[in-house]
Amino acid sequence: MKAVGLFRHGGPDVLQVIERTTPHAGPGEVRIRVRAAAVNPADVLIRSGRTPIRQRGTEPVLPGSDVAGTIDEVGPGIGTGLAVGDEVMAMINPSRPAGGGYAEWVVLPGSWVVPVPTGASPAEAATLPLNGLTALHALDQLRLPPGSTLAVTGAAGAVGGYAVQLAKAAGHRVLVDAAPGDVELVASLGVDVTVPRGPGVAERFRALTDDGVDAVVDAALIGAPLLAAIRRGGSLAYVRGMPDHPAFEREAARRGITPVMAYVHAYEGQRDKLDLLRRLADQGRLSLRVADRYPPEQAAQAHRLLEAGGVRGRLVIEF
Repeated sequence: MKAVGLFRHGGPDVLQVIERTTPHAGPGEVRIRVRAAAVNPADVLIRSGRTPIRQRGTEPVLPGSDVAGTIDEVGPGIGTGLAVGDEVMAMINPSRPAGGGYAEWVVLPGSWVVPVPTGASPAEAATLPLNGLTALHALDQLRLPPGSTLAVTGAAGAVGGYAVQLAKAAGHRVLVDAAPGDVELVASLGVDVTVPRGPGVAERFRALTDDGVDAVVDAALIGAPLLAAIRRGGSLAYVRGMPDHPAFEREAARRGITPVMAYVHAYEGQRDKLDLLRRLADQGRLSLRVADRYPPEQAAQAHRLLEAGGVRGRLVIEF
C-alpha cells in the first residue's frame, strides 16, 4: 500500500511516498480504506522530531491523527455495529507501532471508529476527530455550568473554532479575539462578542464582564497574559505545552485560577465522545472546514503551508 512517512526528522522535504505491507483486521478491529487524512500541527512536531515518536529500526515514521474512509474488512468479535462498506472517521495515535494515518489502509479497534457526519465528504470528516476531541476534552475539564462566560483564543483555527461551537451548543456565552481578516469567519461560528487580537486582549475580555470571564480556552497558546481576563476561582484550558510552565502555574495559583491541559489521547477509544461530535455535526452545530486537498506526493507542500501560518480550516491528504 501507499503511505507517506519519513526515515529521518527534519523539514517538509523529509516526507516521502513509500510502500508498506497492507494490514489486515484482527479480532475486534476494522480496516479502513483511507480516502482522506488531515494535516495537523501535531504532524509537524512528529516530522521535525519535537515529539518522542522515533523511528523503530528500519521502519518509517508515519504522521497523521485523523482519517476518514470506508471499512473494507472487519475482524471477528467487532461488536460495535460496524460493517464492510460503512463510511467512517477515526482518530489515530501515531505513536502506535503501525504509525499514523498517512496511509491507504489503517487498522483500528472498532471502539475508535464512528460513521462520518451525514453528507460529509471524506476530506470534511477527516478534519473533525483530533481537533474536535481536543476542544471537547478542554471543555469537559472546565466543567462549566450552562450560561457561563467563556473566552476562546485562536477561534479562527481548528481547535478554537470547535471550542466555540461546542461551547455554544452547551449554552455558554462565548467571547473571542480575532484579526480583522477573521472577524467574519468567527462570527459565522456563532460567537457572542469579538475583540481585537493582540496585546491587551485579556483586558478587553475582562471589560466585557463584571469581574472577569469564568474560563478561557487558550487555543492560540497566549499563556500567562490571559490570566488577567479570568475571575478568581475561574479556570484556563490550554492545548499544548505552556512556555515557562512553572512560572505560569505560580501566577495562576496566585490569582486563584485553575489551569487544565487538554490531552486528546485521554479520549482514545471513547467512541461516545467521537460519536457526540458526529451528532453535533449532523445537526449543523459543528463546521467541517477544509482549506485545501493534496495528493500524497504533495504532502511536503501541505506541511509548508501549515507551518507558514494563516491556514483557515484543515489541509487534507487524499489517497
